[in-house]
Amino acid sequence: MKTALVHDWLNGMRGGEKVLEQMCQMYPDARIHTLIYEPDRVSDSIRRMPVQSSFIQKLPKAHEKYRWYLPLFPSAVKRFNLAGFDLVLSSSHCVALGARADKKAVHVCYCHTPMRYAYEYFDDYFPPGSFNSLVRGIIRLNMARMRRWDRRASRGVDAFVANSLCVAERIRRIYGRNARVVHPPVDTDFYTPSGTKEDFLLVVSALVPYKRLDIAVEAANKAGEQLVVIGEGPERKRLESLAGPTVKFLGWVDQETVRDHYRRARAFLFPGEEDFGITPLEAAACGTPVVAYARGGALETVVEGITGVFFREQSADSLVAALKRIRDGKWEQGALRKRALQFSPEKFRAGLASAIAEAAAGKGRMNAQL
Repeated sequence: MKTALVHDWLNGMRGGEKVLEQMCQMYPDARIHTLIYEPDRVSDSIRRMPVQSSFIQKLPKAHEKYRWYLPLFPSAVKRFNLAGFDLVLSSSHCVALGARADKKAVHVCYCHTPMRYAYEYFDDYFPPGSFNSLVRGIIRLNMARMRRWDRRASRGVDAFVANSLCVAERIRRIYGRNARVVHPPVDTDFYTPSGTKEDFLLVVSALVPYKRLDIAVEAANKAGEQLVVIGEGPERKRLESLAGPTVKFLGWVDQETVRDHYRRARAFLFPGEEDFGITPLEAAACGTPVVAYARGGALETVVEGITGVFFREQSADSLVAALKRIRDGKWEQGALRKRALQFSPEKFRAGLASAIAEAAAGKGRMNAQL
C-alpha cells in the first residue's frame, strides 16, 4: 500500500508537525509532500522520511517570507505528483487538503482548521493600520479567491478528521461536511515532571498575531511577573517593543530546553483562541498548571481548578486577575499529568487508523489494504 503524506510546510516543530510525526510512525514507508522544507528545523523522525518540496522552495527568500507567496500555494500543492498512491493523508491548516489524489485513491484530511486568515480571522492577521488601504484591499481580494479555491478543493477529500470539536463545527459550517474528532497526541513519555518550580511564567508559541501574545506580555508588565517566551515569528519585534524588563525572549530552542522550561515554570500562559492547542497539555504532562483564554480548544483540554484556570475576557487585566488565582491555587502534579495522559499518541493513532479504515470502506476499498 503506497501512502503519500501532504503537509503545508516544514520549517519548525509546532503542533501540526507533532501530528505529522505520528503519521510517519503509522506509515514509515510513506513519502512526504510539502511546500517548504527546512530539514534542520524538524525532528529526526520527519527528517528520515523522503520529502518532496514544491517550487515555492526555490523562490527568492522563500524560507523567510513564504507567507507572501500564499496566492501561489494552490498551484504548488496541485502540482504534487500523487499518481499511484493508494492513500493520501493530508495534514492541513492551509492548502494541503487541495492535493490531488488518484480517483481510486482514498484521501483523508486531518484538518487542524480551515484556512484561518481566509475566513474568520482576517483582521487578526492583517490588522487595520498595519498596511495601507491599497495593500489591504489587494489582500482582501486574494483572500476571497482563496476561499473559493478552498471550498472547491475540499470536495476532493473523501473524509475529514478534525483535531477538536470547534474545528469539526468549522468544517461543517465552511465545507458542509461532517468530521470525526481525533484529538492530537501529547508525547507523555517525553514530557514528564522533574525538579522544583521556579517563579516565572512561560509561553511556548509561534509569534503570530492570532496567538495574542501581546496580552501575555502586557499582563506580565502590569503584574511585574517574570515571563519567558519561547518561539519565533513575524510578531517578535513588535512584542519585544511592548515588553518590560521582566519579559525574556528565547526564540526557537530544542525540545529538551522546552521541556526543562515546562518543568520549572510556575504556570503556562495560553492567551489566544486556538483550534486545539497541544502546548497546555505538554505543560500539564510536566506538572505545570495553565492559564487559558476560555474559548476554542482550551475548553476541551483544560479542566478549571484541576489543571488550570480560565480568563474570560481577552484582555491583560482579565489575565492579571487569573494570574492571582493560579498563584493562590494548589496544583497536584498527579492530577495534571493524568489529564495529559488522556491524549496519548496510542489513542491518536488508533483513532486516525479507524477513520482511515472507515473512509476506505466508504470508497469501496478493502480495509486491509489501508
